[in-house]
Amino acid sequence: MAKIVVMDHPLIQHKIGIIRRTETSSKEFREMISEIAMLMSFEATRELPLVDIDIETPIGKTTAKELAGKKMAVVPILRAGLGMVEGMLAMIPAAKVGHIGLYRDPETLEPVEYYCKLPSDIASREVFVIDPMLATGGSASAAITMLKEKGAKKIHFMCIIAAPEGVKRMQKEHSDVDIYIGALDEKLNDHGYIVPGLGDAGDRIFGTK
Repeated sequence: MAKIVVMDHPLIQHKIGIIRRTETSSKEFREMISEIAMLMSFEATRELPLVDIDIETPIGKTTAKELAGKKMAVVPILRAGLGMVEGMLAMIPAAKVGHIGLYRDPETLEPVEYYCKLPSDIASREVFVIDPMLATGGSASAAITMLKEKGAKKIHFMCIIAAPEGVKRMQKEHSDVDIYIGALDEKLNDHGYIVPGLGDAGDRIFGTK
């Protein structure tokens, strides 16, 4: 069973408190989402493998560390996942970026695919799927299924706020995928929104209703 990590870092919790507030503007919301993603990436990349390399400093020779392989991909689930990309790339600038477009059918609450564009070498990359919200788990699970069908083998999922229902579904359908969560909330309401949550992340990032 893959691990589930709920972040407890004070900076992350402070910034999540800001994005939950109704009065937080789209501009500030976008900035906070990006900053939270950047901070969370520290924890999500904690177990990336390292190798020893011989280098020369201005003083002399020594052995340093570098990432083994150094091949990573960041895959946001459109559209809200886009808000987390910049923060991730600030920490992992060499990563390639793929995109998976899904929307939730308002009747069934199930995800429907409308776009998928991934790096051609996705099978050899460490993949970080990102979406601010893990609600029912439908979109995240569908995106990860698509990635596996395209050959991705090492997949992590990162979200800022999750509901227990979404975590349970992910564990059931993708028990091999580590999940990194900023805050684990109480439940889903009858409309599939996370309670207390922060509303619609996409609308708040892009200023749409």
